[in-house]
Amino acid sequence: MNALNGGQANTIILPVPLSLSLSKATRYGRGRARPSTASGRAGIVDLDSLPPLRDVIARHGLSASKALGQNFLFDAQLLDRIAAIPGSLDGKNVLEVGPGPGGLTRALLRAGAKVTAIEMDRRCLPALAELSEAFPGQLTVIEGDAMKIDPATLFDGPYHILSNLPYNVGTALFTGWMGGEGWPPQWASLTLMFQQEVAQRIAAAPGSNAYGRLAVLAQWRATAKLAMKVHRSAFTPPPKVMSAIVHVIPGPMPEGVSARMLERLTEAAFGQRRKMLRQSLKGLPGAVDALGQLGIEETRRAETLSVDEFVSLARVLTK
Repeated sequence: MNALNGGQANTIILPVPLSLSLSKATRYGRGRARPSTASGRAGIVDLDSLPPLRDVIARHGLSASKALGQNFLFDAQLLDRIAAIPGSLDGKNVLEVGPGPGGLTRALLRAGAKVTAIEMDRRCLPALAELSEAFPGQLTVIEGDAMKIDPATLFDGPYHILSNLPYNVGTALFTGWMGGEGWPPQWASLTLMFQQEVAQRIAAAPGSNAYGRLAVLAQWRATAKLAMKVHRSAFTPPPKVMSAIVHVIPGPMPEGVSARMLERLTEAAFGQRRKMLRQSLKGLPGAVDALGQLGIEETRRAETLSVDEFVSLARVLTK
């Protein structure tokens, strides 16, 4: 079962003034953020008008949860750079998973985005409610598990996904967003923070040490690139590993190829990556014969095949 379609959110927390309890929240109509008196630019709130994120975290007694894979980012300039990766977000719908206390959320709102954020840590909801006050009508927060929510149910049209993904579910969310037979997807781009090792596997080229199943699944009908590296010291608490941001834009769907067949093919090929293809693919009916049909040597290993060669194999097996 697709992890993204396993259920719905438990509770919807809507934009709420701090003078109201969360249980009595009422929805504001989606609109534009208040113009900054400092800059006069609509859709952007002056950074100085918001309390520092560190102060917000201290006031609410927040700390990063290891169980939820949380690491907080405080550097506003770095967060603004991340929010700028997909281009202008002014007036566009954005999904953020795991906003925590709202560091990246602030950057997205400053960029004029209409943000829907999914957060399962109830401790962070009051801090996010404060952002709703500063950016009226621009922020909707859903309390729930992103693994159980289909993003397509949250938006009527295209949207972008930008997230500092929790390390413990990041890969599962990504493969869910990249999977399925329906293509192109409703999302217009993915801008996602991963552990650097995972990010390198997504953007890897054939023949490299990082190249594998994740690269093929990410690149066979999309363009994936490593957009930015983020040093571990930028986080609180610092994780044990470095991080990096991957940017993905959907491309055309190759004709005559089943996404499920490609998944089965790459699972078999890279499940025994050090073995020759004639060994690793013998459990997939017709796969070894397809190698000969396409002129691919059976003695090659999975990491030497290009993405296009995997697509060609999957096309033969789909028929």
